[in-house]
Amino acid sequence: MRAISSMATRHVLADLKAAAVAAGLPEVEVESVGGVDAAKRVAEGEQLDLVFLAVDALQRLADGGHVVAGSVTPLMLSQVAVAVPSESDEPATHDGAYAFPDAAGLRAALQQAARIGYSTGPSGVALVKMIDGWGLGEELGQRMVRARPGIPVARSLADGDVDLGFQQLSELVGQPGVRILGVLPPDCAIDTVFGGAVAAASGDPAGAFEVLRFFASEAAAPILAAHSFAPAGS
Repeated sequence: MRAISSMATRHVLADLKAAAVAAGLPEVEVESVGGVDAAKRVAEGEQLDLVFLAVDALQRLADGGHVVAGSVTPLMLSQVAVAVPSESDEPATHDGAYAFPDAAGLRAALQQAARIGYSTGPSGVALVKMIDGWGLGEELGQRMVRARPGIPVARSLADGDVDLGFQQLSELVGQPGVRILGVLPPDCAIDTVFGGAVAAASGDPAGAFEVLRFFASEAAAPILAAHSFAPAGS
């Protein structure tokens, strides 16, 4: 069974599929790429069984008939966090703190940063929209560095290509060379719900539905937590 996902969920999906196999379900080979590229490949009709993307992207695919209508299933909630480069090779951790006291603190940090890294995925789109809404788009334009598809912002931070980075918390936790300041405060939080759906091109839709149901079950909750995700209903 074949699946495709965005990069943001690749680690948690690896553990979820291992747990599914241990529960007697079919083996799933998951290819993780940039979310935009993943959606394009699904829309082009590539032979896949399952698709894991942000729920809004899955719904667009469902509307186009590229995933099975009614199969879109919210799985996990991801918060956007902020990080800076670190000389430490120790895996980055998060203590539950907010990166800034409020949105004003975030705006000040953005204005002070020389190079701001963000992703091509939903978190990056939401960040740019928020910056534009604050009227800072033109001021920060030349300093905004969008990661190449499939390249984590954490790598850009560790390589010294950016000074301030924004990405899903799950993509930053455990990475060397970065220090996580925290998640965005409530008045400017960027949360993304990721989900799964059965591809219209699936050769085994019944088996795909079974795997998807397991990923959405209570058995998945400890695995989500271990990767800094919350259940989608949180």
